[in-house]
Amino acid sequence: MSEEIVNLTESEKSLNFIETVIEEDIRNGKNDSAVHTRFPPEPNGYLHIGHAKSICLNFGLAKKYNAPCNLRFDDTNPAKEDQEYVDSIKRDVEWLGFKWNGQERYTSDYFDQLYEWAIKMIKEGKAYVDHQTSEEIAAQKGEPTAPGIESPYRNRSVEENLAEFEKMRAGEYPDGACVLRAKIDMTSPNMHMRDPIMYRIIHATHHRTGDKWCIYPMYDYAHGQSDYVEGITHSICTLEFEVHRPLYEWFLDQVYDGGHRPRQWEFARLNMTYTVMSKRKLLQLVNEGHVNGWDDPRMPTISGLRRRGYTPESIRRFCETIGVARRENIIDVALLEFSVRDHLNKIAPRVMAVLDPVKVIIDNYPEGKIETVMIENNPEDPESGSREVPFSREIYIERDDFMEDAPKKYFRLRPGGEVRLKGAYIIKAESVVKDSEGRITEIHCSYDPETLSGSGSEASMRKVKGTLHWVPAHAAVKAEVRLYDRLFNDEAPDGHKDHDFKEYLNPDSLRVIENAVMEPSITKYKVGDSMQFQRLGYFCVDSDSTAEKLVFNRTVGLKDTWAKEQKKN
Repeated sequence: MSEEIVNLTESEKSLNFIETVIEEDIRNGKNDSAVHTRFPPEPNGYLHIGHAKSICLNFGLAKKYNAPCNLRFDDTNPAKEDQEYVDSIKRDVEWLGFKWNGQERYTSDYFDQLYEWAIKMIKEGKAYVDHQTSEEIAAQKGEPTAPGIESPYRNRSVEENLAEFEKMRAGEYPDGACVLRAKIDMTSPNMHMRDPIMYRIIHATHHRTGDKWCIYPMYDYAHGQSDYVEGITHSICTLEFEVHRPLYEWFLDQVYDGGHRPRQWEFARLNMTYTVMSKRKLLQLVNEGHVNGWDDPRMPTISGLRRRGYTPESIRRFCETIGVARRENIIDVALLEFSVRDHLNKIAPRVMAVLDPVKVIIDNYPEGKIETVMIENNPEDPESGSREVPFSREIYIERDDFMEDAPKKYFRLRPGGEVRLKGAYIIKAESVVKDSEGRITEIHCSYDPETLSGSGSEASMRKVKGTLHWVPAHAAVKAEVRLYDRLFNDEAPDGHKDHDFKEYLNPDSLRVIENAVMEPSITKYKVGDSMQFQRLGYFCVDSDSTAEKLVFNRTVGLKDTWAKEQKKN
């Protein structure tokens, strides 16, 4: 926490450190007691779960203090930016449940103003054009423990710098030929203050400004100035920018001319197990075909999580649970999985699906008879009601719900054993039919007609230890089910200096089942809808799904079985 914040009141002790800062600023009348935040992503990739934390923080603070929050795209590198990324970011923010202040904004909106301020700094002798290579500039910056070496171009005249900067803007120099640097202090212990670059040359078409510019401002120069133009009061960023704060303040000092002055505050970024949080590495996974795009359900992107079946409520709850701090830590991905599991348990309707079907024939059930049984939609939601499921002589159950040579504590179906079919009857296994390779193709059973669930008879109350889900064979709906698991099988895939993070990709992160069968009510669900496949986990309808071919993604299992599987291995 900042050394400026002391003597917390009892009410403040429940606040995170940024809220404490804001409360202090409001009491002291700083910036007229105004609060104005922003979320400033670069449109050079899709947002991931780490960005979700920042979104929830900035928009959450705005909501708490009844204040505006801007969405501003830091579009200062046309070589890496694309309208596709802009659209995806807007979609993600809206899906998480937030609305930005007015129209979205862009750093490119302020290119003219930023250029004029750069001219002002040149005229004041605080900026100069440097024709050294990037390697030479880096070498002359020195080390934190030793002063840097001044550029041979540092003491050019104002007139010469103005002329050179105009040549840069006019496109007379190729990429990398020269840069505009701020003239600050080459002896500063803070490396960012050693004459940082303000502008570089990039001959590329910008997705908004076209070919108007061939010089583009650096983040450190554009960021604080854009905050100032927009009237931002609390510029919140991740902890790695803490050492940039003196430069943020120095640039503001050069242009500040009254009004609300922004202040930068840093919080610890989200680090999470079994994933990577670098857009560069995520882009590498996409470009090299390790995943099927930015919205692959194995990706930690917001669009990937959405496609996998995560809910905005569960992500907001996750971000609230992990809190806001200044100390770096690593969050177990199991907490994110718990968040969505806990939310879906309350809202997701139950559906019966069989992923590895084997046919059960109830020999003493009348041939041709079809009756309807009633099954509750969600026991956690009394208002969810019940649904009708047809029942007939032939049904499907999971293959591993039957075992010929079952151990003593096996409470599913076995020869001579009884189980209850969910919402229906108690059945008893009598015999099996196998193919030439010894694989079971049919299980023949008998049923007790007096044991229909909910019929009110004494027999219907009879207890057996196992209850199985099932699907009626005559009305079964075929579907493809994609069983997604964690993308990496190492807790810290990018934490090994001598190994590439891709070495830890989980080869079993996706398993596709093409012959799953489901109860007929499944056809009413649309893309994005979530449901619980009873006894199997939470699933959602994938965007690849069509009327001709239903496709479902596993969101998360009913329980955290990952840790158990890892121990076995």
